Amino acid sequence: MRVGVLGATGYAGLEVLRLAASHEDLEIVLATGDSNAGKTVAEHAPALASVYPDLSFATTEAVFEHELEVVFLALPHGASQQYVSTLLERGVQVVDLGADFRLKDPADYAQWYHHDHATPSLLSRSVYGLVERHREELPGASLIAVPGCYPTASALALGPFLDARVVSDEGIIVNALSGVSGAGRATSDRLHFSRLAGNAEAYGLLDHRHTIEIQQEIGAQLLFTPHLVPTSRGELVSAYARVTDASLDTSAALALLRARYANDPFVVVVDQPPTMKDPLGSNLCFVSARVDARTGWLIAMSSLDNLIKGAAGQAIQAWNVATGRDETTGLPRTGVTP
Repeated sequence: MRVGVLGATGYAGLEVLRLAASHEDLEIVLATGDSNAGKTVAEHAPALASVYPDLSFATTEAVFEHELEVVFLALPHGASQQYVSTLLERGVQVVDLGADFRLKDPADYAQWYHHDHATPSLLSRSVYGLVERHREELPGASLIAVPGCYPTASALALGPFLDARVVSDEGIIVNALSGVSGAGRATSDRLHFSRLAGNAEAYGLLDHRHTIEIQQEIGAQLLFTPHLVPTSRGELVSAYARVTDASLDTSAALALLRARYANDPFVVVVDQPPTMKDPLGSNLCFVSARVDARTGWLIAMSSLDNLIKGAAGQAIQAWNVATGRDETTGLPRTGVTP
């Protein structure tokens, strides 16, 4: 398949390039990055020099100058909307790693992203690319909206319990830790080494954009608080929900997770709480749970690599399913240790 990657100079875009190099059916013929146009991938990201020694970045508009079969968009929020309609009209399959087609209600973009959606008619056409929860909807999809990293980790941890109606769908609390690559390549004061090193901080209090995406996906009301920690990649979620089924204890909670993910090759259910480092370098998501009989709370936990299962790996996994391929094709199922 002739593939274009828009926004290929960012962390998620570069990860698409890296993973595509190991995928037998993804031939990268275009990689764009306006600020690096003319520069080679090897110069920009030496780690990819052996697989892309001669490929140079083009401007984003060059996407309309190539004969492409699928385009992966890894653009800033709001930018994908100006390209998707034309690409679809040309018969190009679109896999959007941004948030532009994740939400179904256009009003949610105005409230949470502070802009009106430019192509609201396409929202009903997009398929949410969380394979473990939307597998049956993906085959044949022409527009795939790749979930955000926090919604992925949160939905995989909490979703089975809400689906089984053993916890309340109100008053859920999600606390999350993420490495700095989740903020993208753009610099800011809080990403400076002198502030970040040895530090941790909450951000996006009360109005983080992923709140509405998580709520939409799991069908529940929640309070979401992300935290920035001084590591390059990785994500850890601890979520709390009120137990409504008296028969749910820790053993039953773990059994529910194992039954739910028995046929999902990228979700690993573990007895012990997952760590941020367990899935690094892989497309895996680790999940676990505890039930506290004393307080009546479920603790649902998960960890993933925010650039792989939380972005580029998830995009390729969803594309694999959409095109009838084995979902594991080209994707790592083992993390890096130590």
